[in-house]
Amino acid sequence: MGEKLIYFLFTDTGSYLSKAINYYTKRSLNHVSIGFDPQLNELYSFGRKQPRNPFIGGFIKEDIHSELLKKASCELYSFPVSDEDYNAIIHNIKEIEKRKEYYKYNFIGLFGVMLDIEIHRKSALFCSQFVATVLRDIDRFQFEKPACFITPADIRGFPGMQLVYQGILEEYQKQQQVKIEEETLPKQSFIFLISNRFKRSV
Repeated sequence: MGEKLIYFLFTDTGSYLSKAINYYTKRSLNHVSIGFDPQLNELYSFGRKQPRNPFIGGFIKEDIHSELLKKASCELYSFPVSDEDYNAIIHNIKEIEKRKEYYKYNFIGLFGVMLDIEIHRKSALFCSQFVATVLRDIDRFQFEKPACFITPADIRGFPGMQLVYQGILEEYQKQQQVKIEEETLPKQSFIFLISNRFKRSV
């Protein structure tokens, strides 16, 4: 059975809401998203739907090139899963995405975490609760507490997580672009060489 990597991006945008959460938790990087490629083209979470309004939130596909995220401090981790688990996670995300207009950001649930009160709200999740929910079928990624109590720090500290990058997200994007160009250049050079030889033989 083969293995694939899933990715977890932890960010701190410096917004008033993130500062408030940081103050309470005494930790930074209190937003988490889950993705499926190192370029982070497929990256999902629960967060703000409108960049300028943190109180309108729900299921989102992250845009790492947005003004909100590209300057964010971040840590990116990878975690290996089986092909079957990989597909199960994608399925769980797609099921939520199908009903995304019914989902809301679980602000009340954040107070439940702070007060250690188990709060279950229909179709309402916060970012780490969402990630824990879509991982619910993965045997190797199980927590000892309900999803409504899972924090980004719990996910970041899970055994087996491998740090890929730490720094400003925009710099990671640049590194990935350089890597893609370096991988593409030899192929282009080979095609150019073959093309030149063909022209000489004609």
